[in-house]
Amino acid sequence: MITQEIGIWIGLALIIVAFAVLFTFVPVALWISAWAAGVKVGIFQLVGMRLRRVIPHRVVNPLIKAVKAGLDISTNKLEGHYLAGGNVDRVVNALIAAQRANIDLTFERCAAIDLAGRDVLEAVQMSVNPKVIETPFIAGVAMDGIEVKAKARITVRANIDRLVGGAGEETIIARVGEGIVSTIGSATNHKEVLENPDMISQTVLKKGLDAGTAFEILSIDIADIDIGKNIGAGLQTDQAEADKKIAQAKAEERRAMAVAQEQEMKARVEEMRAKVVEAEAEVPMAMSEALRSGNLGVMDYMNFNNIKADTDMRDSIGKATDDGEDEEGTNPVDRRRR
Repeated sequence: MITQEIGIWIGLALIIVAFAVLFTFVPVALWISAWAAGVKVGIFQLVGMRLRRVIPHRVVNPLIKAVKAGLDISTNKLEGHYLAGGNVDRVVNALIAAQRANIDLTFERCAAIDLAGRDVLEAVQMSVNPKVIETPFIAGVAMDGIEVKAKARITVRANIDRLVGGAGEETIIARVGEGIVSTIGSATNHKEVLENPDMISQTVLKKGLDAGTAFEILSIDIADIDIGKNIGAGLQTDQAEADKKIAQAKAEERRAMAVAQEQEMKARVEEMRAKVVEAEAEVPMAMSEALRSGNLGVMDYMNFNNIKADTDMRDSIGKATDDGEDEEGTNPVDRRRR
């Protein structure tokens, strides 16, 4: 009896363990939910998902949602998209939204958009409800040199066909900014831009800025416009200051050259004076040689000294005359004569 009771308890324990393993490994509750929703998913199919490292509820719950919405999607497609790293729930929601909005969107394209890194559900919603992109203040300079700042609001709608490989919002903002700068720059006067701000939006829209992007531009509206700095006057001031510095540099260069030339001339004068002194030093030697050789007599030498003394006297009188009257108010020559 004791052996039989032990066997019964062991059997019950094994049954409990088997059920625990079954309910842990096999999502029976999920299978019951799918069966109740009319989705044909076999219990072995759920076990196969476990073996393929697929979380069953990540595939079955979106499948239930798709079936209830009237979409014909196979379990294998959803499972393959999950294994590829996609968001199955977001793809199914996008397909349901596209069906309700009467947008032609297949599962393959929707999965490709999702795997490309774009929010496919947001793209479908943007196709139904366009999005407004606001640019920062974009500055342009009119021909009169006045800076004009403009802020634009761009209304865009997602283009499903160009979501894969199409440029994003940054490209749209950059192209619109380029168009605003070009339009302001082509204006003769900044007052033209202030009077007709719609001129900017009309000019920008004509350029087809949405080419190659994932969006379709519906409208461009100027939200705000303002006056900036007088760029032309600032540039002219900077140019005048630069010209002034160049002129000062050239004048300083000429002054330095003049100073250098003056110093050079002084050096040459000193050189010539040295030559004169050298020549004067040779005169006594030449006279002594003339006396020694008999070419110059004693009387000739005496007459030469008299002439020299008379010349020195005349030079001193001439210097005194150039200096003007002396301290007594009389000319030195007149005082000598008196």
